[in-house]
Amino acid sequence: MRLLETCLLGGVLLLAGCAGFSADGGFGTVEQAAERQLDKRLSWARSDGERALVAERVNELLAEPLSADDAVQIALLNNRGLQAAFDQLGIGEAERVQAGRIPNPGFSFGRLERGSEVEYERGLHFNLARLIAMPMTSGIEAKRFEQLQRQTSLAVFDLATRTRKAWYRAVAAQESLGYQRQVMEAAETGAELAWRLAAVGNYSKLQQAQEQSFYAEAGLGLIRAEQARLQSREQLTRLLGLWGEQLGYRLPERLPELPEEAEALPDVERLAMAQRLDIQAMRLDAEGLARNLGLSKTTRFINVLELGVVNNRSNEEPTQRGYEISVELPLFDWSGAKVAKAEAQYRQMLNRAAQIAIDARSQVREAYLGYRSNYDIARHYRDEVLPLRQRIAEENLLRYNGMFISTFELLADARRQILAVDGYLQAQRDFWLASADLDMALLGAPEPSTAGAAAAAVVEAPAGH
Repeated sequence: MRLLETCLLGGVLLLAGCAGFSADGGFGTVEQAAERQLDKRLSWARSDGERALVAERVNELLAEPLSADDAVQIALLNNRGLQAAFDQLGIGEAERVQAGRIPNPGFSFGRLERGSEVEYERGLHFNLARLIAMPMTSGIEAKRFEQLQRQTSLAVFDLATRTRKAWYRAVAAQESLGYQRQVMEAAETGAELAWRLAAVGNYSKLQQAQEQSFYAEAGLGLIRAEQARLQSREQLTRLLGLWGEQLGYRLPERLPELPEEAEALPDVERLAMAQRLDIQAMRLDAEGLARNLGLSKTTRFINVLELGVVNNRSNEEPTQRGYEISVELPLFDWSGAKVAKAEAQYRQMLNRAAQIAIDARSQVREAYLGYRSNYDIARHYRDEVLPLRQRIAEENLLRYNGMFISTFELLADARRQILAVDGYLQAQRDFWLASADLDMALLGAPEPSTAGAAAAAVVEAPAGH
């Protein structure tokens, strides 16, 4: 019995020492993915000192007009929702480590009296069922933690994409506001001129009302443009996690110019299947459920198995030593429902994985089509519409100088030219938004899951004070 006790205790201590925490809490995998795919640095701020370093870096980036790349970098460093996703990694690793450690033994002590006889009973109990299943449960938790790391990486990519798109919208709204102000100035000039001409009888009331109507509509357009600018800027601010004095950050005056050619991706589906993290995460889920199914079949008849070492001592009788094993008898519940549930969950996971693959192919095709279409539209504006509007404006100016057209016709043409330029701006913005969507479609779409719900739920949360 002493040999059994010694071996059992040694095995317990050996197994208990197998599970441990990693140096980076699993963050290194996510950090490497961000550097490889985004060329950006991440920081998991777990102390006041680390948060101070992040704040210093953010202030450095905010000192200059904020580029799209700098906006993405600030969001990846400063967004508190993303920091919460990193904290989920710590929770997941704790669960992985816990699965690799056997349960604590139980100790029992009893004192019985029978007349003058006093009997002492002591017992040490171990849950052998969990000990036997520990290698399998530990493997399941390890796979689940890998899946959590991929979900966290997807949350990083998703935040980067949304920040880049918010930056494009904010810059475009700011630039569009400038064009709306030009329209407003032209409309105001026309309305003022119409009022003066009508006052001296050289303009009809209908003509004056038409110019005044356009002036009123231009005022509404200016209000809407200012509202769009404020809304888009606040959306960007939330993603960046900024508040207080940081709200005065500056944006560039213009969007980036269109590239000379749109990127050609003939094997866009194959590329997406090879690198989309949501597909890889779903594959890990399927593998984990397969292991879980094997575990269910292994332990279906050993739901409760305990080994105990017993030592009874009496003041009148010799000390009793021995051991006891307790097993749950499967008389009523043979765990058939447990196994059937695991098999159904595995089939469900396979069908979901197949559907995600089908959706991924469609999403990446749709994203690439949007990318090419928006590029063609913006290029058509740039190469066809704007040059034509410019030639028309030059011809109208010549006709005005020759007194062949009136001032109102010249102002109306100027307004049409401004609106054409604004149309190109919107097309330019839509192209860059489509480009960001394509990049995200090639990396994957975050899918909420039990293991990665916190990582996939990074939202536009306001920064904490």
